[in-house]
Amino acid sequence: MTEDAKRPTVAEPKRRTLLATAAAAGASAAAAAAAPASAGTGAPARARQSTAVARLLAVPAAGRGVAWLRSALQVAVELELSTIPPYLCGWWSVKDRRSDAARLIRRIIDDEMYHLGIACNLLVAVGGRPRIRAGAPTYPGPLPGGVHPGVTVYLSGLTRSFVHDVMMAIEAPDAALTLDRGTSPSVGDFYTAVLEGFWLAAPHLSIHGQLEARIGSDELRPVRTLLDVQRAIDVVREQGEGTGSSPDDSFADDHPAHYYAFSEIYHGRQLRVTDRGWTFTGPQVPFPDTRPMARVPAGGWSRPAEPVRRLLHRFDTTYTTVLTSLDAAWSDGGPRSLGAAVHAMRGLEEPALHLMETRIPGRRSTYGPQFRALS
Repeated sequence: MTEDAKRPTVAEPKRRTLLATAAAAGASAAAAAAAPASAGTGAPARARQSTAVARLLAVPAAGRGVAWLRSALQVAVELELSTIPPYLCGWWSVKDRRSDAARLIRRIIDDEMYHLGIACNLLVAVGGRPRIRAGAPTYPGPLPGGVHPGVTVYLSGLTRSFVHDVMMAIEAPDAALTLDRGTSPSVGDFYTAVLEGFWLAAPHLSIHGQLEARIGSDELRPVRTLLDVQRAIDVVREQGEGTGSSPDDSFADDHPAHYYAFSEIYHGRQLRVTDRGWTFTGPQVPFPDTRPMARVPAGGWSRPAEPVRRLLHRFDTTYTTVLTSLDAAWSDGGPRSLGAAVHAMRGLEEPALHLMETRIPGRRSTYGPQFRALS
């Protein structure tokens, strides 16, 4: 029997995804919409954001209308965006782009860009407008909306601890197939909540302003019906963490979901089903040789030399162009602005690699990009 023939049938997913948990965060955002503008800044706002997931449970179904969906999907945009910079840092740091690890990470970056496009299209469909530059995260810091509390997302070159503490932590399902299911509570209600919001509100889904594009191996398409919405959200979940019975997503490419792909890099073996269940006993996934980018400290690099400052500014200027162009793309800028964002994003790699090859004085490690949006 082939390895693929051993894979179990994919069951209906019933666990948390970034998008589902974004709905949790959106609930509190919608509830706070009537607060004074001054309430949206400073420590009180950060405290509200850090408890957004728990506060979803207090929002009755009747309160999950179109405004709630718009708030939820804005947080989904921020969540999807927040994953891309750390994954890019990990990928850029790998010296051999043909290595198994590099190929796994590159595919996941494409998926996350696709998920960002899905979240933006869903938000536009219900009359919202993505705020991408304004929602750009600061590193190190928590995931937007209080998702996975206790996880600190930081920027670093690829190390086993970075794979475990950042990459796997971001994508972690509630009950990983390789762990005791009793160790994690079920929060599948969050996914049910966002879908119920769509079905209960039955909003008019406008295709005006939605974008079509090929992103990696996926095709971003406008959502026209509630079934399109459900399929789109299912893609985000299944590509991210797999399903309740298999780490495979349900698509033709047969790649493992992100959490399990990162786990293969961490464990150094592919995941296979055996008579003991799913175990990391498949072919080796050698940990790659990497550029030793240090963890970017809070507040950024302290007093770097002038050549490093120029590289950091060049990178951040280009990154700001990416964010601004993405904002414009879903604000009637259309394919032209999306193309400008893609072009600018390609320009990030050169200064990033120069930074990753510049030693920090007195250390064996190197600098790396900070991903700061310029004002």
